[in-house]
This record gives sequence, structure tokens and C-alpha cells, in this order.
Amino acid sequence: MQPTHAEVARTLAAGHLPATAQIACRAGRFPVRHVTDTHGRVLLLTPRDGTLAAALTPVDGSGDVALVLDIADVPPTTGGPSTGRVYLAGWAARLDGDQARAAALDYADVDAAPDLLDVGDTRLLHRMHVAEIRCDRDGETFPVDPDEYAAATPDPLRIVEFDLLADLVGHHRAELDAAVRRHLGPAARAAAGDIVPVRLDRYGVVLRLGERLARLAFARPVRDRHDLAHLLHPMLCPRCATD
Repeated sequence: MQPTHAEVARTLAAGHLPATAQIACRAGRFPVRHVTDTHGRVLLLTPRDGTLAAALTPVDGSGDVALVLDIADVPPTTGGPSTGRVYLAGWAARLDGDQARAAALDYADVDAAPDLLDVGDTRLLHRMHVAEIRCDRDGETFPVDPDEYAAATPDPLRIVEFDLLADLVGHHRAELDAAVRRHLGPAARAAAGDIVPVRLDRYGVVLRLGERLARLAFARPVRDRHDLAHLLHPMLCPRCATD
């Protein structure tokens, strides 16, 4: 298995990657700080007196502003493949009072930024309700159903992907090479030792075998970093798993 388009969109939008916004009736692109809550709604954290807060102020007396967020993947390793780009379109409205305080707690669950303590004073929070999602992957564009997007969850390994790949290369290289050759057969053996793990997600490890990419799949999707150890151990050391 591989991540669905909805899972890719939720992972990219989670809040660990740079994003820019195009805002209705405003020229240019605005860098934004954001996370998504458990329902996939975007929370935008802005300085009260900043240009983004001004751009998010409705000009027609309504309570919200239309905008599009653009978020591109940044591979954790040099030469690693990108998982794509996601565009989220919808409407953002400023939060105040109890709503702002509750949203600040949701934001902190993803990014415990110190200036969340200033929400309601020098910082503002806006919530974006996502109405349309588009995902660019491998040169193709795919629409994502908003309900599927909301039901999906970000990949639990994304924020520690670099560390996990470094650990595989630094401490388990021989075991990984053997596992790849056992599971992928002739294609892996033809790589003649040139096997490099370049991405890792809840479904498996993506490897560069010479000039091509291959996936070493897990037996089931990984729930979290601790669960990853339970799935990797029998793959890297099948004899140990049966002892």
C-alpha cells in the first residue's frame, strides 16, 4: 500500500512545512504560520499588526475571507523524492474569546509555539474551513474529497522521518540491505549494493536502487514511532523474530 491522496494532503497540511497564501482581493503571496486541527481545519497564527492579519480582514463587511494555501513537500534527504504539493481553498475567519483560547490549545497540540500565550493580545488566530483540496503528485493533479480529507490523518512518522532514515543508514545498513534483497528479489540484487533509503512513511520505506525507486512495504500501517520498531524488527532480523 501507499498513502492515499487524502493522507498526503493531510500530511503536507499538518503544519510542519512552509506555506504561502493567496487571499481574495489582495495582491501577492503571504507566508503563513499554520497547523491543522484534528478535523483538518487550518489554524493561522499571525501578529495582530502584521500584513497577513490586515490581508485577512474582510473588506466587504462579511465575517470571513476567501484564500488558497499552497504547501509543497520538502524531502528530508538530498535526492529524496517529493510526495507532492497540496492546495487548500476555503474561507478564514478570526477567532476571539473562548474560541481563540480553545483554538490555541489545538494549535499547541501540533506546535507549542511560545507566542500562543499572546493570542488575544499581540497575536491573532484565524480558522480556515477547507472547501476544496487539490493534490499534485508525480506530475499529475488529483482532486481530494473534503470528507475524505477530514477523515484522513497525517502520517505519524513525518516529523521524525529524517531521524529514522539516518538511524537506518547509520545503524542498520547491513540488515536493511539484506531485507531489501529478500523482499524485492532480482531488482534489489541488480542494484549491486547501491541501496539507499530516501523516504519513510506509515506504509513502508522508499529506497533508491541505482536509477529507480522501490518500496519495502510494512505488514500493516504504522501507528506511531514506537509501533514502527515492532514492524521493522522482524523485517530486518527475521531469525530473531522467530527465536
